[in-house]
Amino acid sequence: MKTIQRVTRFILLALLLGTQTGCLEWLHAYQTYLQMEEFDRYFAVTANENFTVHFKQPRLFSEDFVALAKLHASSEETITDGKRWRYWFRKVGKDNQLAHPEISFYCDLVFDKEDKVTEWSFSKLFLQIAPPEFLEASFRSLGGAEINEDKKQLRAKAEFINKVSAELPKKSAVLSHLGEPLEVEDQDKEEIYKYQFRLDARDIEEGYEDRALSEVKLTFDKASNELVKMAGRFAGLKISINYRNFQEEEGSKVAGL
Repeated sequence: MKTIQRVTRFILLALLLGTQTGCLEWLHAYQTYLQMEEFDRYFAVTANENFTVHFKQPRLFSEDFVALAKLHASSEETITDGKRWRYWFRKVGKDNQLAHPEISFYCDLVFDKEDKVTEWSFSKLFLQIAPPEFLEASFRSLGGAEINEDKKQLRAKAEFINKVSAELPKKSAVLSHLGEPLEVEDQDKEEIYKYQFRLDARDIEEGYEDRALSEVKLTFDKASNELVKMAGRFAGLKISINYRNFQEEEGSKVAGL
């Protein structure tokens, strides 16, 4: 039954996209979404200095990323088996001027000789706001995520994956890497720290200039001073992660000792 449902969704979406101009990238994205339901079969994850998702049977092409994001990478490099794109995000202040000293992170995309993405990496600084264990859990949760076709969004289901036992970053540690925020929103039990990063994009499609500016919202629990949520838009890709959804219950942590 599950297989029939997947095939039916694929056929319906293929027919829908086939009637629209320039929608092939959405078909490739949907094929990748279907692979997420069997994560370990189609993907692998490594985490050392960077966090990297490896695509075992890639479906997305480099032109798909440009079509979806309306942005080009900061730099493109030819490598032995294909090419590497790097997207640099640099912290800016209210006047849109770069922070001094510079605070920045990058995302890399590696493509094979067929121009299909084989690796997606996030640099060390990004892992200060998206810890590797939780970032992997969020990727895994995309399998079976609800699709909002109007908004082209996925809503992940954290309840269907293994919980994470890793500790969340403390506010003091995050601030030591990101510096002071543009603004702090005070709520009853939480504080939301707002930052802005600017993408060094070589070319931006007309009408999408605002996508080069990324607002990142970090939510800290007042009682524990832990980072509990992260939300931002990076090169047109919106990411929102509630880390509490992936945490083990306290009882489970104790039982596992």
